[in-house]
Parts: sequence; C-alpha cells; structure tokens
Amino acid sequence: MSNKEALRELQTRLAGRLQLAREEVASAAWLAVRVGSLNALLPLTQSGEIFGLPAIASVPYAQAWLLGVVNLRGGLYSAVDLASFMSGQASPVRSEQAWAQVRLVTFNPELELNCALMVDALLGLRRADAFVSSRSAPAGSPDYLGQLCVDAQGLEWQEINLQFLAQNQTFLNVGA
Repeated sequence: MSNKEALRELQTRLAGRLQLAREEVASAAWLAVRVGSLNALLPLTQSGEIFGLPAIASVPYAQAWLLGVVNLRGGLYSAVDLASFMSGQASPVRSEQAWAQVRLVTFNPELELNCALMVDALLGLRRADAFVSSRSAPAGSPDYLGQLCVDAQGLEWQEINLQFLAQNQTFLNVGA
C-alpha cells in the first residue's frame, strides 16, 4: 500500500469517526445532575463547562443562595447553590462525601451570564429516548422549569431551562 493510499484510508476512517461523534453529541440532549434531592436535566446547548469546586470568595449583602465569586479559567463567575435557590431555603447541610461530588456547571457563553451553578452530583448524559413519558411542569411553576420526564425506572427528571433562568428577575437580583 502506498503512502497516498494509506493517508486516504486514514482520512476516511477519521471522517467516519468524526461523523459518529457529531451524531452522538446531537443525540445527547441533556446533562443529568442532582440538585438537592431533585434529578434535573440541563440542556446541553445551554450548558457550559463543568468544574470541581474551587475556593469561593464570599460576597457581603447577597442572597443566601449566592455562594460568592469564583475564578474559573481566569474569569470571575458568580457561584449559585441551585438547590438553595430553587427551594428558597438555606443551603442544605452536606457531608464531606457529598462535598466531594459537588460540581459547578457554567452557563453557555451565548447566554452572556458569568454564572456557575453548584449541583450536588453529575449523573451523565441523557437523550430523549431515555424517557418513557414527559409532561409540562405543574401550573404556577417558575418559567425556567421545563418538562418533567419519567425514565424507564420510573424516576422523574425535571428539565431546567438555563436560558429562562438567566432571564429570571429573582435569579438576577442577588442583593439581600
């Protein structure tokens, strides 16, 4: 086999692998996370990067759910305890083991909000075919709560629309 043929074959294999990777990413619609005791789905198109929990600088006179400010890749982000924000209560008590699973998920840069949401655990990626049914959020729910999905094991998963959350006035008003 000549070098030209080997190169052509390699390019063909790489193109095939890239196509498979694109299809797999397109079919994975949500990042599955745990927020307090809630199983939640964050749309991948609205989510940014995932980070471990760095040092957090507290912010005086802020809402209890605003943990403070963090430096992520040289940028300043507000860090929000999503479980506390959604429940309207103080941050839940977490064990040392629970803190080890905590992660920060940033908003997609297109949403133009330097904010990282603290989630209690990452649970993987989910596609639409992982769910057997879905329904709208209950009447009176905040606009950032999307559909409620049920998987084959009967677990409920609440979609959280990050674009609507980024526009929610309660979420944007961090002053105490």
